[in-house]
Amino acid sequence: MLSGSLFMVKIVDFHKSFGSIVAVDGLSLTIQKGELFGLLGPNGAGKTTTVRGICGLLKANSGNAFIEGNPPTDLSVRKKIGLAPQDLSLYMDLSGEENLFFLGRLYGLSGSYLRERTNWCLDFAGLQPRRRHRVKTYSGGMKRRLNLAAALIHDPPILVLDEPTVGVDTQSRNSILESILELRQEGRTILYTTHYMEEAQRLCDRVGIMDHGRLLALDTVAQLIKTHGGKAVIIVEKGGDQERLTTDDPLETLSEFDWEDRPECLRIEPASLESVFLNLTGRQLRD
Repeated sequence: MLSGSLFMVKIVDFHKSFGSIVAVDGLSLTIQKGELFGLLGPNGAGKTTTVRGICGLLKANSGNAFIEGNPPTDLSVRKKIGLAPQDLSLYMDLSGEENLFFLGRLYGLSGSYLRERTNWCLDFAGLQPRRRHRVKTYSGGMKRRLNLAAALIHDPPILVLDEPTVGVDTQSRNSILESILELRQEGRTILYTTHYMEEAQRLCDRVGIMDHGRLLALDTVAQLIKTHGGKAVIIVEKGGDQERLTTDDPLETLSEFDWEDRPECLRIEPASLESVFLNLTGRQLRD
């Protein structure tokens, strides 16, 4: 146990290899109580391995993970975590209600409290009208919402959400993001992994960017953009041609334009979390 821990989640020099493949290479980070922390990285960066280590599902080769100062392998500590894995953790031949009942029983819930939590989760996921339908009849978005609800059945203070919006339609994605913001307002601590930069920019208090098992940068979104985002781009379209101008000060650059020769289209692309991500991890395709 870590005495006087000020953090909900703490990883210290975490190493994990699978044979000759190094998945996580000396990762250290802390997540504060009530924080929505984003973990970004390309395929194979080590995000899911990190998530499994935090949840006590994977033993490190060296280093440690702690939840409120205690190892996540303790069953009493695991009950504080709600995990929504990237691969759906649902029973397709059971109904949404039966899935929640079953998972709630595994966490020791019973009686009126289990019914209360199940109803709350179904309301939260917008699945009350389909509560008794088998999950295999659900749309992709409904399954993702139930996957998130299943992580909440035991009312955990810590949520670990691994790619919670992958493969869903626009409406379901927006619903999930709004639900996550509600959960943060309730004071829950949330670890959020995603490939979608705009999600992290919209949701997260701080973001860590990792690649090849290492942490490349960690800060608020605004500070990451300031430090690693690069220049803004002004795109000018005129006579069927397009010109791209990079600049540190778009307003100053625009003030120098010859506005008598008006462009057909003009737009500014400011530095963003996506440009931070590409600048740090590279622009080469990853499979």
